[in-house]
Amino acid sequence: MSRKIELLAPGGDVEAIKAAIVAGANAVYCGLDTFNARNRAANLSFDDLNGILRLAHKYDCEVFLTLNVVILEQELPTMIKLLNKLVNSGIDGIIVQDLGMFNLVKKYFPTLDIHASTQLTTHNEGQLHFLNKIGASRVNLSRELNLGEIKSLTALSHDLGILTEVFVHGALCIAFSGQCYSSSVSVGNSGNRGRCSQACREEYEVTATGNKYPLNLKDNSAYFDLPELVEAGVDSLKIEGRIKGAHYVYTVVDTWRKGIDQFVETGQLLADDSNLHKVFNRDFTNSFLQGNLTKDMFIDNPRDYSIQHAVESSNAISVVQIQEVKDELYIDKNQLGAELRDKIHYLSTAKLPLTIAFSGSLNAPLIITATVGDELNKERDNNSDDAKTISIQSESLLTTAGKSELDQKTLSKRFKSFDNSEFALNEFTFSDYDSGLSIPFKELTALKNRLAFLLNDSVEVIPNVEVPALDKSNKSNGKPTMSILIADEKDLYLCDLTDADVYFKIPESLKKNCTKHINLLKANPRLIPWFPAVLIGKDYLESVKILEQVKPKRIVTNNTGIAYKAYEMGIEWVAGPFLNTTNSYALLTLKEELNCAGAFMSNEINRLQLRNIARPDDFKLYYSIYHPILMMTSRQCFFQPTVGCKKPSIEDGCMLKCDKATTIKSVRGVKYSIDKQKGGYPSIYNDEQFLNLDIVNDLGDLFDEFFIDLTNIGSGDTAVEDKAQLLEHFESLLQGKEEAAIKLNEMVTLSTNAQYRQGL
Repeated sequence: MSRKIELLAPGGDVEAIKAAIVAGANAVYCGLDTFNARNRAANLSFDDLNGILRLAHKYDCEVFLTLNVVILEQELPTMIKLLNKLVNSGIDGIIVQDLGMFNLVKKYFPTLDIHASTQLTTHNEGQLHFLNKIGASRVNLSRELNLGEIKSLTALSHDLGILTEVFVHGALCIAFSGQCYSSSVSVGNSGNRGRCSQACREEYEVTATGNKYPLNLKDNSAYFDLPELVEAGVDSLKIEGRIKGAHYVYTVVDTWRKGIDQFVETGQLLADDSNLHKVFNRDFTNSFLQGNLTKDMFIDNPRDYSIQHAVESSNAISVVQIQEVKDELYIDKNQLGAELRDKIHYLSTAKLPLTIAFSGSLNAPLIITATVGDELNKERDNNSDDAKTISIQSESLLTTAGKSELDQKTLSKRFKSFDNSEFALNEFTFSDYDSGLSIPFKELTALKNRLAFLLNDSVEVIPNVEVPALDKSNKSNGKPTMSILIADEKDLYLCDLTDADVYFKIPESLKKNCTKHINLLKANPRLIPWFPAVLIGKDYLESVKILEQVKPKRIVTNNTGIAYKAYEMGIEWVAGPFLNTTNSYALLTLKEELNCAGAFMSNEINRLQLRNIARPDDFKLYYSIYHPILMMTSRQCFFQPTVGCKKPSIEDGCMLKCDKATTIKSVRGVKYSIDKQKGGYPSIYNDEQFLNLDIVNDLGDLFDEFFIDLTNIGSGDTAVEDKAQLLEHFESLLQGKEEAAIKLNEMVTLSTNAQYRQGL
């Protein structure tokens, strides 16, 4: 087999990255101490990153930087400064979630390669077209997909010139990535900002099935699926684990490296995966890949399973036998650790020592000699090419100085910028430089630029880009209007009670060739289709049929694949709240690349984070002031480990027919509603409804439309409010009637606007 299969390893800190390199990773992904979705990892300073790049590139290992969080408006200047540094760093790619990053990078930093993060929830063909349009060169496919779905999407990706990567080992989120708000809602730590507190690993009151950790999945291991992944055409096999240590990274990468090499050379799979069980794991599953979503995916213990696996696999029974197995496991772990220490002992990511010598005399050129590295580094690392000497000289000859002598102080000041994240400037030497001399300062600047070029491996240094400020004066025209969402034909009567826009929620799963929703929308042309965030396989294709046969004038979509299809068909579309839009450049990406007509701003951000948003011309801003608070949506079944289900695994009919509901309560006493609508994915909602009346007065001039969700989704065992009355009071609120707020607070007794108050 001639095709290269990339092994992509996690790097939470410098030691873990060294471990990945010596274990044979083709690439590593790592984050700085800001703007990345593993806030709990040690992460890197910019100086660390430069050292990592230097070291990794010696071993033909690429480095991708994770900038995979949503960006706030006030953070944009800091992000722009970072991008200005990254373009000259040699970074091989940046991994992003925020849609605004695509606009920024494509316009101002086009040399940077953009990879679409798993947080973008990519799972259908329209989304690949969307990401291709906005500038992605690679996409991390949703880890909930099966091998057939991966193969189909990878084929299309290659037609579009996009690479695909798939997570093959490590922790599994039970929720669709990018669509989990459990940590944000429960403790104020947003997963979209890298601060997930892993509410899914929490302990809950014992469920009816006897589980204390009903949301806890086993870890992912696709080790024995390697032949199918290769056959599917996947370009990169990605290992999760940026909060794991060097020992873990080395062990897992080394095992996968040997497995891949064996398969490439012989076509046979290496059967030994024993070392994967010797480091932290929660036991393993490959059920997402196999499309076999059984109860066995869950494990009622979030802690390390390695000892239990060793005991079970050796059939140890007695106390003595169990202790012997534990001792042997610790010996094996220590041996792997010693092996790692020996391999990385001499690997250095320290700044390169730099000495700059100036020499020259009257009527002779100024000679600048830069010495990089030292012989010790060269001896320690046979692969080192750091040690080098560069010498340049002026075209003009040194003349007797007038008022502007090039003395030692002046030269040192002009060249001190070489003491930076790449080099540690040890000293300037002037032993062969005469005093009282000068050359034109213009030529001295040219010499400095020439030296920078040569020290940068003869790659031109890209000058800093000044990104112009966006116009923030473009506010809404007049008072904001109202819109509502319904999901049941029984609620159509509400159309007769209001002039508000009425959206109708299209379910996540649709029966093949069923025309129910097409007929409904045609019979009620006032209804505006509202598309969900996740649409996989046939459900995406059936949703496209709705667009093609109904041809609505306008839609709202939380799925970028449907957004692309609407753009392609010339249908006006609005970006829904689950696209996680938090800054002005995200709006520009949507408007300039895909002719988006407007967008819902994220409900995770607060007044201060919203108020300076700059809207594009002819673009509307929306905000939801009342809705059930979605915490997570899953392709797995929440009922198997809670109330139980007779079916051993999820079947095709489960999505369309099941409409169960229950509640779970954490040991901290917080209750959540588990809700499964017919045609929907299992979802978990906060016990409280989101109700934000403050924003109407705070930012009424920013928004064109305030939105209320009148579906019953997520209501759990709470009473359903009178929708007609709710509608009346919300309309009165927007008309400025003060008593409306009192009435709404009386009606919606379990409510919160904590996300609006705390922000991201």
